[in-house]
Amino acid sequence: MEKYINRNIESVIEKMSKGFPVIMVTGPRQVGKTTMLMHINKNINYVSLDNLNARDLAISDPELFLETYKAPLVIDEFQYAPNLLSYIKMRVDEARLNNVLNSGKEVTTMYYLTGSQSFLSMKNVSESLAGRVGIIEMYGLSTNELNEKPDKVFIPEITELKKKNISSKCDSKKLFERIFKGSYPELYTNKSITLDEYYESYVKTYIERDIRDLINISDEIKFMKFMTSIAARTGEELNITTVANDAEISVPTAQAWLSILVNTGLVILLEPFSNNVIKRTIKRPKIYFMDTGLACFLAKYPNAEILEASAYAGHIFETYVVSEIIKTFANNGKNFKRYLFYYRDDKKREIDLIIDYNNKLYPIEVKKGKKPNGECTKNFEVLDSLNNEKGKGIVLCMSDEIFPIDRNNYYVPVSYI
Repeated sequence: MEKYINRNIESVIEKMSKGFPVIMVTGPRQVGKTTMLMHINKNINYVSLDNLNARDLAISDPELFLETYKAPLVIDEFQYAPNLLSYIKMRVDEARLNNVLNSGKEVTTMYYLTGSQSFLSMKNVSESLAGRVGIIEMYGLSTNELNEKPDKVFIPEITELKKKNISSKCDSKKLFERIFKGSYPELYTNKSITLDEYYESYVKTYIERDIRDLINISDEIKFMKFMTSIAARTGEELNITTVANDAEISVPTAQAWLSILVNTGLVILLEPFSNNVIKRTIKRPKIYFMDTGLACFLAKYPNAEILEASAYAGHIFETYVVSEIIKTFANNGKNFKRYLFYYRDDKKREIDLIIDYNNKLYPIEVKKGKKPNGECTKNFEVLDSLNNEKGKGIVLCMSDEIFPIDRNNYYVPVSYI
């Protein structure tokens, strides 16, 4: 039996299950959504709408479907039968009323909905199950999960970071092996599969199950070119025209396809920080793959050693850092889009990442070296003109310890995320 790796988001779901009769877990295919739900509730029933018989029943006779598959129930890939939602609502409301009349208590979770197409799922669910559903975004394994450590929301308060028990020094070879491998659980639990085999199969399944209904089949080769072009630009400001030219498609098509990658959880857009005081900021987002292993596969890097020595190394290192920080927010039930930004203005002053938390701004640079040039913090001063309190600035890098650059800025090893 494959070893289960405990997920830090479990506690969020357990807490949510006491207050919501329906929980929806969205996220990329194969990040472990269903495995986790089945692990934390051993007595739960399960059905996948990838099964065509179950899907047909859910579409043609939703009432019989919910009689056949009894609650508590995980419905996987539920977006294939959105008509189920109104029937789930009726069952939930009936159970809620019975519970209140008989015991005065709120009903615990009856239905867990999982899906890898959050753009279809979220719209339907928020309309049909308003006030009845808790929504959670789940990503691949964090490095903390692999090391069996909790994920605290990453806020760069130096005194708090120093309390972390980080014993090992930063090993760049091991780190790039981790980056090259990626974060899909099966790569860590199934020792018999190679990275190439896994990612070949992953991309094939992704296109066949998540994409084929959404784009013209004759465009699949161009879609692969498009994905490869995005992977090659992870960690960069998004220039959709350049990507469209690479894939030999129109800009509107590139924008439509980008929304598919975003809404199936494969990439995220980091929005620029904006403020009434700062007027001349760039409006384009930065783009990041959420899984570095998938990005490396699409960008055709053969191994971690070549990756680390390549021109791509800085961008993929930044991608890893940003994705790990995002996971610390997601694994605590927080939507990163409320807290994480980047900065760039028309004078080309850039800050890789700004964490806006509790009305305090924390500027962050991400650098691949052990002791990057301290000058990289000079752009942090653009935040001085704002009303927000400014936290210490940090440079996330491969240094061996937290070390001051000056009174206001510190080198922080990536192992402290």
